[in-house]
Amino acid sequence: MMQKLIQLDVNLSNRLRMEVDESFRWKLVAFLAHSGDSWFWLLGLGVVWLFSNAWRGFSAFLILDILLLAALVMGIKFLVRRNRPPGEWGSIYRNTDPHSFPSGHAARAVMIASVVAANAPLWVAACVVVWAVLVSLSRIFTGMHYVSDVVAGMALGLLSGGVFLSAREWMQAVIPFLFG
Repeated sequence: MMQKLIQLDVNLSNRLRMEVDESFRWKLVAFLAHSGDSWFWLLGLGVVWLFSNAWRGFSAFLILDILLLAALVMGIKFLVRRNRPPGEWGSIYRNTDPHSFPSGHAARAVMIASVVAANAPLWVAACVVVWAVLVSLSRIFTGMHYVSDVVAGMALGLLSGGVFLSAREWMQAVIPFLFG
């Protein structure tokens, strides 16, 4: 039974995978796949934390959330050790993180979307939710993940977003100098 589910996952993922080419569609999918990179978010939020007093607390909160979620995702990846789908695109991911379950990008995008959505106007919430779904799908389209990796990552992102939002006051009390 489990072997049939794994094969179904592989077959569906292969059908959704795009061919690497120079088309606008491929470039858009690749851009979306990279827009969930942790370094991009940590760098951007670090700049906001340094230069914006009004957003310092929120950026510190998201930085901590991203780091905690990354540690959790990496722990799960090293326990499960599922290899990424074969392919050439995304060599930096394949070389630095050969494991695919769960998708860290999907987890991070959904966690960011849930935290932002809980603190933003409805139109911003809608935008970040759409972005999170597109980032998650792009990881399958680019051949970096299987469908089950992305579904698990999205679930983990939603769960961790809820936990982080519940623990926000505690985080601020434990490390107040970051939130200043």
